[in-house]
Amino acid sequence: MKVLMFGWEFPPLNSGGLGTACYGLTKALSSKGVKITFVLPKSQESIKVDFMKILIANNISNVDLKFIDSLLSPYISYEEYDKDLSKLKEELKDTFNTNPEHLIYGNNLFKEVIRYTKEAEKIAVQEDYDIIHCHDWMTFGAGIKAKRISRLSGKVKPLILHVHATEFDRTGGNPNQIIYEIEKFGMESADHIITVSNYTKNLISYKYGISKEKISVVYNGLEANEISLNETFNLKKHYKIVLYLGRITLQKGPDWFLKVAKKVSDKNDDIKFVIAGNGDMFPRIVEESAYLGIANSVFFTNFLRGIDIDRAYEMADLYVMPSVSEPFGITALEALNKKTPIIVSKQSGVAEVINNCYKIDFWDTWKIADSIIEILHNEDLHKRLSENGYEEVKKLTWDTAADSCLEVYNKFIINGGIHNG
Repeated sequence: MKVLMFGWEFPPLNSGGLGTACYGLTKALSSKGVKITFVLPKSQESIKVDFMKILIANNISNVDLKFIDSLLSPYISYEEYDKDLSKLKEELKDTFNTNPEHLIYGNNLFKEVIRYTKEAEKIAVQEDYDIIHCHDWMTFGAGIKAKRISRLSGKVKPLILHVHATEFDRTGGNPNQIIYEIEKFGMESADHIITVSNYTKNLISYKYGISKEKISVVYNGLEANEISLNETFNLKKHYKIVLYLGRITLQKGPDWFLKVAKKVSDKNDDIKFVIAGNGDMFPRIVEESAYLGIANSVFFTNFLRGIDIDRAYEMADLYVMPSVSEPFGITALEALNKKTPIIVSKQSGVAEVINNCYKIDFWDTWKIADSIIEILHNEDLHKRLSENGYEEVKKLTWDTAADSCLEVYNKFIINGGIHNG
């Protein structure tokens, strides 16, 4: 089976869970004999993985990695782009059913999407594939083009959209209309949609009007990593550590994390908070910690990669994920894999697959604060959450996710069911 896959990031050049998910899934699919051509924006840095063929290298694998020049990030916000839209308006009409007059994200953002789509179209003409698999909205246009090209060859190839996050998640429920319309048109054009949780499946059905029968849930997995660094952390000698690790954006709830930190710090002087990550809200969160009078209790590390992420999890006594809207939440699995107990928001997909954790509404800061104190001051409870959570997370593998994807693939390759979009 050959898959033409479109994505926007891949480790180590990733700034969020999308890249981690793409890595885990493609590696598992590759191990099952699936040959993947993965189309990515080009980067100056090299990507090296042991299971995949990079075009400039000579190693053999089932995954062929292709690059397209782009400066775009899958987590981009419209504030980062200028407002000159004249050329864009005509170009978008060819791919998306939308009114270009409503564009507010900015010229450069959509130029990047259009450039990616056009270059991806060239690759689609050259490649032989059975399935088209697209990760999130920036690739939907490329997938639609690839499907149209396959029709010209005489056999329409099925288009599968893999939704890791929607515009409703990224904006805290206040979507940009053009992104919403691109997502909706892509979902309507797709033969099938994969979501990372029932949380996202239900959101798509309700907000985008897509039948639930057209949506399959494939939970993210975790790559086994039982290696412990066994390092000594000076901060941990004197304090209990609560960790936030993720992008500092509205979706992830860093402002709610600070409110929790304030409540805990007012009652306890033996608990410190670490915020690891960066994003558009970073300056505001730093200022807010000072304004709340907890600057001495909150430490910022900025964005972490590789072994530094492992260090953060091992240093932490508790991981808190206060996301406002979280389709899944791979970081929660990563924390449990290091035997660090977790508190996750009820507004998350990971809450569907982990039982040995605290699940609390992101806005219930008093309950989160009280739960932090309870877990950190009760050794038996902490140990139980740590050990049982660790056993649970070992069952969530990318191998299982790959099997679920293959079921979707085979449904369309063997049984047909191609949509006419």
